[in-house]
Amino acid sequence: MKYNRWMLPEGIEEMLPPQAQQLEALRRTLLDCYSRWGYELVIPPMIEYLDSLLIGTADDLDVQTFKLTDQLNGRMMGVRADMTPQVARIDAHLLKRPTPTRLCYLGSVLHTRPDGFAGSRSPMQVGAELYGHSGIDSDVEIIELMIETLRSAGIADVYMDLGHVGIYRGLVQQAGLTDQQEADLFDALQRKAKPEISSMLTSWALEPRNSAMLLGLADLNGGEEIFDKAQTLLKNAAAPVATALAELRNIATRLRARLPKLDLHYDLAELRGYHYHTGVVFAAYIPGQGQAIAQGGRYDGIGKVFGNARPATGFSSDMRTLLAFAAKQHESLNGIFAPAGEAAALRDSIAALRGQGERVVVALPGQQGGAADMACDRQLIQRGRDWVVEKI
Repeated sequence: MKYNRWMLPEGIEEMLPPQAQQLEALRRTLLDCYSRWGYELVIPPMIEYLDSLLIGTADDLDVQTFKLTDQLNGRMMGVRADMTPQVARIDAHLLKRPTPTRLCYLGSVLHTRPDGFAGSRSPMQVGAELYGHSGIDSDVEIIELMIETLRSAGIADVYMDLGHVGIYRGLVQQAGLTDQQEADLFDALQRKAKPEISSMLTSWALEPRNSAMLLGLADLNGGEEIFDKAQTLLKNAAAPVATALAELRNIATRLRARLPKLDLHYDLAELRGYHYHTGVVFAAYIPGQGQAIAQGGRYDGIGKVFGNARPATGFSSDMRTLLAFAAKQHESLNGIFAPAGEAAALRDSIAALRGQGERVVVALPGQQGGAADMACDRQLIQRGRDWVVEKI
């Protein structure tokens, strides 16, 4: 079978100029932003042993991980599909700080199956994590930083979904559901399949009040009015449910005060990362797109498997997605085109311009194309004994 040697695997992309340059500029912008907020950069390895890479994570991450054998010792290794567990390992096992720790990261990950916008299998993940604090203040900070990330990327028109997995988890425990019943109900809730949910709850012969609360979760989505509805619907819920609802309401109040222009939406049946997260969950969307462009939540205790259980909250996004939905950037000529030559004055002028931060492209003898072809809007020309920069 004939094939093109230059074809890449499905879902694997490469970036050409000027997109690569725009992505690099965004990378610098975001890392500088995180540094100003007190977040320190870490660079986890691309590949790790599986028993470290996948420990304590959900099954879906296992499915998304490419696996291979270490030829030095025969142990199984995996190519990272998500950097968050790696950063948690660094905090718990290597840093071991007693104080709150703010970490950020940016790097490529690899998925076995297409995921996200455009079906990519090679996202460039960017994110931030805050370890060592369990209050809503750290959740609010992380959400603020996520919104600042989108703004820095030129994405202003966003709305955010807020939920809390503790509400569903508390109701499940109160109803005494088995693991299988919990999984079946979870699946139906994600699809908002009310007739199916009602049928399930009837067949399980639960207490009427427990059935009513679980069924009502599917309708608890919308604006601020859902808090009053939830207060009525969940009045017979156990204390953990009331605590989770109060946390969510307090976080929403803080966000409305700090980010008054942010469009907030609430969904108490939103259970993204249910088996991984332990508290508030959130996701940012842009109008007309069904997939989140950034998401995160609280995931306390992840460091326990590394010998240091720490409360944690964080978010992540994909750089390519941010770039794709950023405000349109017009390609502009920005550089100085210099002639070829070995004259000392010419070489000194070129070096001085580069030292000032200018982009200088030196012509090659006999080359095709001029300044515009080299993306330059100015040229270096000799006037008398001096070399001067002039606009084209």
